[in-house]
Amino acid sequence: MTPELEATLARLPDHPGVYLFKDASGTVLYVGKAQSLRHRVRSYWQRRGARGGSWGVFSVDQVVSVEWTLTDTVSEALLLEANLIKRHQPTYNARLKDDKSYPFIKVTLADDFPRIERTRRLVQDGSRYFGPYASVTSVDSAMDLIRRLFPFRTCTIPIRDGERALARPCLLYDIKRCQGPCIEAVSRTAYRHDIDQVMLFLDGRQEQVTRHLRREMESASEALDYERAAALRDQLRAVERTTESQKMAAYARTQQDVLGIARGAGEAAIQLFVVRGGRMVGRDVFTMVSRSEVPDDEVLAAFVKQYYASAASIPPAVLVPLRPADADDLAAFLSERRGSRVTLTVPQRGEKRELVALASRNAEEALARERARRLADHGALLAALEELAEALGLPAVPVRVECYDISTIQGSDTVGSMVVFVDGKPATDQYRRFRIRTVEGTDDFASHREVLRRRFRRAALEAEERAEDAGLRWRMPDLVLIDGGKGQVSAAKEVLDELGLHDLPLAGIAKQREELFLPGARDPIVLPGTSPALHLVQRLRDEAHRFAITYHRNLRGKRQTRSAFDEVPGLGPRRRRALLRAFGSVRRIREASVEEIAAVPGIGAGLADRVHETLSAG
Repeated sequence: MTPELEATLARLPDHPGVYLFKDASGTVLYVGKAQSLRHRVRSYWQRRGARGGSWGVFSVDQVVSVEWTLTDTVSEALLLEANLIKRHQPTYNARLKDDKSYPFIKVTLADDFPRIERTRRLVQDGSRYFGPYASVTSVDSAMDLIRRLFPFRTCTIPIRDGERALARPCLLYDIKRCQGPCIEAVSRTAYRHDIDQVMLFLDGRQEQVTRHLRREMESASEALDYERAAALRDQLRAVERTTESQKMAAYARTQQDVLGIARGAGEAAIQLFVVRGGRMVGRDVFTMVSRSEVPDDEVLAAFVKQYYASAASIPPAVLVPLRPADADDLAAFLSERRGSRVTLTVPQRGEKRELVALASRNAEEALARERARRLADHGALLAALEELAEALGLPAVPVRVECYDISTIQGSDTVGSMVVFVDGKPATDQYRRFRIRTVEGTDDFASHREVLRRRFRRAALEAEERAEDAGLRWRMPDLVLIDGGKGQVSAAKEVLDELGLHDLPLAGIAKQREELFLPGARDPIVLPGTSPALHLVQRLRDEAHRFAITYHRNLRGKRQTRSAFDEVPGLGPRRRRALLRAFGSVRRIREASVEEIAAVPGIGAGLADRVHETLSAG
């Protein structure tokens, strides 16, 4: 530590604020906020000994200077931190990708006849903003929807109340996509009334829109204005159809945002569900730039700060998959931005937890699609395979790669999966599933041994019997990839050596740091986060995990249903189906009374008593 830096740390105030760490060139390495700048910033150097000269994801030896800005509250510090991260794009902060260019929908309320347009700038000009959206495509989809539902002007010519701007209207007026304020075909009051409906719709308050349209339709009908009543009827039906398609009937009728997270090498995906009044009125996926070493709670906290710092609306509840870092400060920040209390909640059970899980699955799918998109063309795939061969020291490009994964929950219904990529693309007809037979309890190493022994023993036998046949059903791979680290790779190597497959290339990929492990190597291979080879390996690993966990869930569901019913004397397949149709699940049957079970057609009092007794005992 230089004398200048030491003197700077000695002057740090015991006050809320934001700090910036800079390197020798003046580049901002990291931006953070603190309740007490003195305690927080000094803690980086106080923890140095325990972390070998580093803290978090960077070494404090890189820090040459520290700057700070005081704020009155932690909420102000959070807002300033988000703005500084957006401005400086620090290397070691998790941050929204292309954060400066996220688009909004803008309603120009300062105009006599407001326009609805796409913008990337938030200006204090009296306009109303909705967003931000993750992409221009998301904005355009929303704009297309409201354009079909509500007529409004899209031209940029100045139109003032009481003045005719054009002699003739454009085509949009003729096809009823614009009300024609340019030719004074609509009054300022009537036009702005319709713009109010558009804003209610964008704000997720569709029920208010439908109630208003219905009242106007009935009033027009009573006044014998049947043409207007018919137009309002068609508009009402269109809004109702859209609203019904967005309805999430299984979930509480409330205002909430739901976040899900998925991690990849050097990036993260955050899925946002916007639920208003029990309807999903918006859904978007945002990409975060984030080093693998940054924990999930910090990535989630970074998204909350940066997204809601510019969000046009904040609901009273935000559901998250895990408690973000500095959750209390974030809740206070959101509450201050909204003007009333906002809760950050990690649901533990029920429908809200299912909704958060759905958001996380969507985030995982988004990451997988992005990786697939990067590897879509043949040239990129070939480059990824060549890079992988060079990184692992393979004798040739791995045309056929097999990846293995194990799935279990507390040692029950353990299964293994094998997925196959040929020329970098999935060969789904060659995927295989393995039900673990010889391993009791949770033993990932032993489960991998069994799967590989069964797969390669069969391949070795076929190779001996039909060595002259080039079309072997179990032809050998050019690379075996294991989902795991050193331990799993060592277990796999034991099996390959046991079967005489000493030269078969083998590697493992660890989930936490996305590192590649080779048999006998002390240190892992770390590929850059932007590496096509790493994206290909991740895609293989994720596909093996998906295939294994799907099989595991199917087996577990069948076992739970079968074991619960098999103990009931006289309960055959037809009556089981009748019970499941009537109650929906074994749990609900277990909770039902004897009388309720007996009321199911074909069951009767005697069998109902046996069902109730057996399931209750279980």
